[in-house]
Amino acid sequence: MNEILNAIIMGIVEGITEFLPISSTGHLILTASALGMKGERVQVFSIAIQTGAIFAVIVYYWRTLWATLKGLASERSAQRLTLNVLIAFVPAVVLGLAFGKYIKAALFNPTVVATTFMVGGLIILWAERRQTQDRPRVETMNGLSALDALKVGLVQCLALIPGTSRSGATIIGGMLLGLKRSVATEFSFFLAIPTLLGAAAYDVYKNRAILSLADAPLFSVGIAVSFVVALAVIRWLIRYVASHTFTPFAWYRIAFGGLVLLTAQLGWVNWSA
Repeated sequence: MNEILNAIIMGIVEGITEFLPISSTGHLILTASALGMKGERVQVFSIAIQTGAIFAVIVYYWRTLWATLKGLASERSAQRLTLNVLIAFVPAVVLGLAFGKYIKAALFNPTVVATTFMVGGLIILWAERRQTQDRPRVETMNGLSALDALKVGLVQCLALIPGTSRSGATIIGGMLLGLKRSVATEFSFFLAIPTLLGAAAYDVYKNRAILSLADAPLFSVGIAVSFVVALAVIRWLIRYVASHTFTPFAWYRIAFGGLVLLTAQLGWVNWSA
């Protein structure tokens, strides 16, 4: 029962943080440490429960996704969206497989994690200031070009650096590239589908030797909870970006960076685990 309760808590944290520009990984590490969850199995679990959040995206956008699939053969807008997502997805696959392991080994330490949290917060403040001063170049999803998609995909690769939020990198990066806040947010959702599903499937397959059927309840509960919570967060975030900025998340990231340093200094959290 204690393990199931831990799965529920981790699922809630994943569902809340996955699509906000605040790094779900950082929050899951902190939560797992607070709950006393350790080991490779927990690391696999933390990645696997991302699938719940992705299913939430699929459910929320199922009409758009279904219309896109049906229109692939004849509709230009459906072909453009699919191509843009694929283009943006490729850099993460290539760079992730080539350098992901080495980046984590060299950079996954409290100083780097805290620094990226704080720097990310400052970049959000800068991006929001630019949005208020300059008119966005791309104001609809149909206005997104293949080159724009490639640039967003390259920016997404920054999430390989520990402490960098995938959603934060794609949303804020998209805004800095000239995308309207709502367009950058929506494209980040679509891009998350192949990126996070692929990452979860690859990680579970790679670590299949340490998993067993006994892990099914833990994983199932975590995925289910993250799905429900993420669906609520997606609905809220879509409404939020229509009339608000990401500035509060910037200050939160800066404060969270300080928390990373404090917990590491006191020995409460092993941020290199």
